[in-house]
Amino acid sequence: MSGIQRIALLLTIIGAINWGLIGFFNFNLVEAIFGDSLLERIIYSLVGIAGLINLGLLFKPSAEVNRTGPKLQRT
Repeated sequence: MSGIQRIALLLTIIGAINWGLIGFFNFNLVEAIFGDSLLERIIYSLVGIAGLINLGLLFKPSAEVNRTGPKLQRT
């Protein structure tokens, strides 16, 4: 996993936690920290872009599935 994918995954997790807080407690953490400002919209935009980047992880083959190690021979 590349560095950009790790950052995207972190932002997606932060976004999911914020949505959980909104759903369970009607509390928007991003708005509480940054207020209703341009910075809040930038944060939401970055989380949205991160989600799109993470879509690629769904279609990336697992390393365990495509293992290219030596094959065992039966005798």
